[in-house]
Amino acid sequence: MPVKLRITLLFTLVVFFILGFVCSSTYYFSYQSRIESIKTRLTNRAITTARLLSRSEIFDRNLVERIDSLTTLSLKSKSVQAYNFINNKIYSYSDVPFDTIAVNAAILDDTRVKKSLYFTQGEKDVIAYYHTGNYAKVVMVCGATDEDGKNNLNRLKNILLLSFVTGLGVALIGGYIFSRRLLLPIKQIAREVTEISAYSLARRIETGQVKDEWYQLSKTLNELLNRLQESFELQRRFISNASHELSTPLTAIMTHLEIALQRERSTAEYQNILSSVVQDVKNMTKLTHTLLEFAKASGNKGGLDISLVRIDEILMELPASMKRQNIAFEVVLQFGQLPENEEDLLVFGNPELLMTAIHNIVSNACKYSRDKKAIVSLQLTNSFFIVMVEDRGPEIPKEERSNIFHPFYRIENSQNVKGFGLGLALAYRIIKLHKGDIKVDAKAGEGNVFSITLPFARSSGF
Repeated sequence: MPVKLRITLLFTLVVFFILGFVCSSTYYFSYQSRIESIKTRLTNRAITTARLLSRSEIFDRNLVERIDSLTTLSLKSKSVQAYNFINNKIYSYSDVPFDTIAVNAAILDDTRVKKSLYFTQGEKDVIAYYHTGNYAKVVMVCGATDEDGKNNLNRLKNILLLSFVTGLGVALIGGYIFSRRLLLPIKQIAREVTEISAYSLARRIETGQVKDEWYQLSKTLNELLNRLQESFELQRRFISNASHELSTPLTAIMTHLEIALQRERSTAEYQNILSSVVQDVKNMTKLTHTLLEFAKASGNKGGLDISLVRIDEILMELPASMKRQNIAFEVVLQFGQLPENEEDLLVFGNPELLMTAIHNIVSNACKYSRDKKAIVSLQLTNSFFIVMVEDRGPEIPKEERSNIFHPFYRIENSQNVKGFGLGLALAYRIIKLHKGDIKVDAKAGEGNVFSITLPFARSSGF
């Protein structure tokens, strides 16, 4: 069922219950008001007649009947009956000849206990009243047909039914118009989204001026499109750069082999050519391995093998790791005062990926420092570890600091150093997967400071 119809039916259902409650309550209280009114009027008539009958020395029964006949209650078919203490009828009057109210002993006895008893008999409303005056104790039974009250109640019922049906009809039509106008922005958004493809991601959805829920939805979709556009651009740039980087060693290998096949060569010449080919193959293997790591780090955290890792143990592996990479590289660790509780040094993460990320940052620092030295320090805040990596290399320009974490991006003054431009991008992806962050700032004097922020295991949310 379309949402438009569901909203209409839901709105109509709500109005149905509201109108039903209001109309039924109005009718119920009007009905009770009529009952109370007729009970009061009949009781007053019964009391008056009982008092007249109790003064038999002044008012005889014929006079009381004449008074009852002359008294108007705006009621029809009035009947008045009186019973003594042994349930004998001692008085009877009726507007209609031979009209009477059937009363049994149980009703009379019940009236003497309750003092007043209301019941209906046919079309009549009847009150049985126990009168205990100074002169006599009688049960008065007074009944009449309340045509005016019932007619008014019927008119009210018809009015309420008409109002109820009309209200439902208005609610149904109004709900349909309301739901149609309410969902109009959704149709507009859906139409605009269907026209957006991978080749038109620059297009955005109109948000309008009123900052309502539709504005928030359009804004959220536009933000999603921004991220998609950025991802597509990164993907296209990554594929282009990866193809270029992979084709370079392949071209070199092909060139060396073609030159080698042009004529007979000496053993030494063949060895030189094969050495060049081997070096190109090593470069290509290293690049392929880096690309695989980059693809792994570009996934989601749900696919990672997550465990508890001590951050200080990862950092303590760096000096030996850098020495294995290059004998000239040096890493200085500055931990300061570490907490005694081992749990305060734990992070949730993948040990190999975390080591790769920090290793890449430190390797870059050693590679670009004048003295091939990197200073690594560890700081603890309330919820995060901060790993600081300082180098003494050329300062990264402020306008390029956000670009160095893009794949294959290299700044101008780093072209003379071998590399693929993937190390920082890989580290950035890995740290983001671990709900951390990387920032770079210039160090006072000379060099740069990379700040790696990682959450404590107890607050990481993995």
